[in-house]
Amino acid sequence: MKLESPVKTAAAAIAGARSLVITAGAGMGVDSGLPDFRGPQGFWKAYPPYKRLGIDFVGAANPAHFEQDPAFGWGFYGHRTNLYRDIVPHAGFHILRELITRLSIPTFVVTSNVDGQFQKAGFVEAEILEVHGSIHQLQCSVPCSRSICENREQIPVDTNTMRAERIPRCIRCGAVARPNILMFGDWSWISDRSDRQRQRFEKFIDANAASIVVLELGAGTAIPTLRNLGEQLGRRYGATMIRINPREAEIDPPHVSLALGALDGLRKIAAAPDLSRR
Repeated sequence: MKLESPVKTAAAAIAGARSLVITAGAGMGVDSGLPDFRGPQGFWKAYPPYKRLGIDFVGAANPAHFEQDPAFGWGFYGHRTNLYRDIVPHAGFHILRELITRLSIPTFVVTSNVDGQFQKAGFVEAEILEVHGSIHQLQCSVPCSRSICENREQIPVDTNTMRAERIPRCIRCGAVARPNILMFGDWSWISDRSDRQRQRFEKFIDANAASIVVLELGAGTAIPTLRNLGEQLGRRYGATMIRINPREAEIDPPHVSLALGALDGLRKIAAAPDLSRR
């Protein structure tokens, strides 16, 4: 099948949708210049000091560091905090916003990313579900309470050692603070903020069950949370899925597969006749 055909099918589905669910994984951030942590080599390319230590992404994203060696734990998450604060969302975010506005279509974003790019690009906070939390929110590492607060900390990091030069502290008890992110082997993540977002998402689905289109962007199989969500919506509500992924785009008909990066796929869909003329 030529690529033009699924692009046209995807554009027609979006043009005819009565509601849109955007699911976005790590591939959505790559086009903004964020590192690709796919496999140990991808992680080590972004963070060479961890290669010397023999630590992969799973080892770095471990809540135990905040108890055992907070400077090490905040070395990784402090660097990511600074990176995500500085990043400029790529043009694909603005293509999505323009399409949503032009089509006047109810939309909800579900993302496994913790970078806050959708908020920075102007998407409505109340219409976003961050399933793994956000690096822009803090909680106590103990935790001493279920309080979650905005991360306004300045966290300088020595990039030669990947150790933080300043450790954020809990404003209530003085213990080490940590990002409000679901990490690997994490029993202390406070999910309240994401739970409230999920409740809003469930209400959105209940109110917009007819003619849903799920636009999946850069969601891989390593942690298939978003892929499973889209497929569940397809089975339960007859939603049409559009899967955009340069390496893992496979999906059974009648759903649509585009083996493209997120930005490239969005540009092609937006330029298709069904959408460019509306």
